[in-house]
Amino acid sequence: MAVVVTDRFSNLLYWNPFAEKLFGRPGTSGPRDQSLSLGIMEKDHPLAVELSKHVLKGGVWEGTFDVRRGDGTIIYVRAQAVPLRHPSGSVTGIVITAREAMRSNEREKDRFGLLERIGERLAGSLYVEETLKRVAEMLVPQFADHCFIELMENGRLFRKVSTHVPGWTPPPNTWAPIGAEIFYPTGHYADIALRRQETILVEDFSQTNYPSPGESQTRLSAEIGLTSAIVAPLCVRGETLGLLYLGLSNLTDRRSPHYDAFDRDFVGAIATRVALAVDNALLFEEERHTAESFQKYLLPRALPQLDGLEIAVRYFPAAPLASHGQGIQTQVGGDWYDVIPLSAGRVGIVIGDVEGRGAKAAAVMGQLRAALRAFAQDDKPPAEILARLDEWTRIIATPEQDESGTDISIPPIVTCQYLVYDAWSRQLSFANAGHAPPLLLINGVCTELDIKEVGQPLGVRAKGLHADLVYKEETRTLPPGAALLLYTDGLVDRRPVRDADGRHPNDEETLALLCGKLVEITDAAAGDISVEGIADAATTAVPGEIDDDMAILVVRSASDDLQVEERTFPAQPIMVGEARRMAAEAFTDWDVSEERAELACLLVSEVVTNVVLHAAAASIPRRELAMDGPPLPFEESWDVPGFDDEIANEKEFTLRIRRGGESVWVEVFDQDLRLPRIRSAGENDEGGRGLYLVDQLAKRWGSRPTKEGKAVWFEIPTKSR
Repeated sequence: MAVVVTDRFSNLLYWNPFAEKLFGRPGTSGPRDQSLSLGIMEKDHPLAVELSKHVLKGGVWEGTFDVRRGDGTIIYVRAQAVPLRHPSGSVTGIVITAREAMRSNEREKDRFGLLERIGERLAGSLYVEETLKRVAEMLVPQFADHCFIELMENGRLFRKVSTHVPGWTPPPNTWAPIGAEIFYPTGHYADIALRRQETILVEDFSQTNYPSPGESQTRLSAEIGLTSAIVAPLCVRGETLGLLYLGLSNLTDRRSPHYDAFDRDFVGAIATRVALAVDNALLFEEERHTAESFQKYLLPRALPQLDGLEIAVRYFPAAPLASHGQGIQTQVGGDWYDVIPLSAGRVGIVIGDVEGRGAKAAAVMGQLRAALRAFAQDDKPPAEILARLDEWTRIIATPEQDESGTDISIPPIVTCQYLVYDAWSRQLSFANAGHAPPLLLINGVCTELDIKEVGQPLGVRAKGLHADLVYKEETRTLPPGAALLLYTDGLVDRRPVRDADGRHPNDEETLALLCGKLVEITDAAAGDISVEGIADAATTAVPGEIDDDMAILVVRSASDDLQVEERTFPAQPIMVGEARRMAAEAFTDWDVSEERAELACLLVSEVVTNVVLHAAAASIPRRELAMDGPPLPFEESWDVPGFDDEIANEKEFTLRIRRGGESVWVEVFDQDLRLPRIRSAGENDEGGRGLYLVDQLAKRWGSRPTKEGKAVWFEIPTKSR
């Protein structure tokens, strides 16, 4: 029995000789040891802290720990902790008594604690190879000298684990190695276990005679003195996944070199938990493939062709991990990007990152991307779009309630940056929700885009704090030829790579390295580098393997200005013809085909007429007309001097026409806040068909609110429809 005594602060006061043997640590006879942990594995440290608090309050604790010894082996320890009391009654420390589980007369009592611990360890593994590795660690050398695990693949049995006591490995061409297909002869105890789906015990090989799986294997078994074995099928949901094989030999000095019926039942119970863990791991890997499909089909498959803007994107899942199995090659996460065509040639640019990995993160990413695309069509300012997306992030949180029925749903945490770029004015409007600022590359100089207001990530805003106070819109002018690099943290957070001094670069150094690489390739190309080249350079600039999925989006403004015509008119009916004339002249100067120009001029007339009529109608109820004397007769009531002039001069509209590579965009701005909608005109109605014509003849059309009122716009292709 190991006996360990500590004070209230975990300083070691006493450690008996068997404690050294059990925990594999040297005895401590000198100064107090502040780092005492008894070799308890790191994942159990929180449990150790909690039990210490419980015992120091006067309680008693009993349970099972898994302990890693100095040689790397894992054993299970049954421990009891009681308070150490001063004669006055106060608790001054903790007394721990411990012994190796399953090595006493209390095996039945220990069995339940051990199964619980084994189940906990297996539950923490979601990869097949990692699960099987943990099984071997748990069983060798405490319960076995040799452990084989074989899994079925397409009806054939393949060895996945071959673990033995430390310091010994089977010679080549003896026992089958990992990856080899395994054949057990008919009548072999492993074959019986598979066919009967029951755990088979071979208590003593010297007293039995089973068919040999091979001459070399039989010879090696005799050399090491294989004494006893247990073979348990891994069965779950009525299906046999494989075999768990445990063996004892003369390579170790044990109290009993033979298994008994109790061991058989115990290993059978372990095999049940192993089978569940393997099945869960296989299902998890299937989920991983589903998540990969999410990312493949939810991210944009092709980018739109945009005027005045070059775009390049990259997406890289994380690099393969050593613990992966069954062909999984990537880590799946929630990074995304998007490019959204908006009104009149403007474009919405998005980069975002959902916290976490797996199918859930990918599913959240897909919902947020679809929601943001829908919100963006309203053409609201970027800050309003992020505010709406923040609310949506809370809505899609997994519903959870506590015991009292109170909603305790935790929204996913998402960082996001949304930008709107107008290539004709070169104006860049944006709002940020906790995302890393983009890098701005201008004339061989690389800096972070100056963002004064970085809001909180989506989903973490405190209750009672309105989103308008969290997300702020900022505006910059993007110079000709300037490039923006938007990225997720996977670009700079790589698996640790030491520099020449043996240090791990910090975030600032990594960012400086990235900027330096971008400047270097820009200088090498004398400034004439494509956005694809910038994206490629950014991908390889930071050394180390990708530890998280990574999204990169590069945009660069055009060097030349785009063609635009703009003029403001009074909101008078006579101005409809002037607006149409301005449009016709612009289309002629731009060499737009006559057919396309006539169609565009017709729609200009309809939209401008609609604006003028509603502008005049909207002004009447908004003014208060004061007249002296008795009311005028109806036929004279409109003959008030200056009344018509006030109505006409009160409103005005602006016509803006933009020339793109394959389309022209027409925008009409006015001060009326009411957005237009298509009406269902009756057979004898004189009006109500203007917007219907626009809807039928234009490629796209819409309206959006502005600071002064609204804008109605439509797009006409300059080539054949």
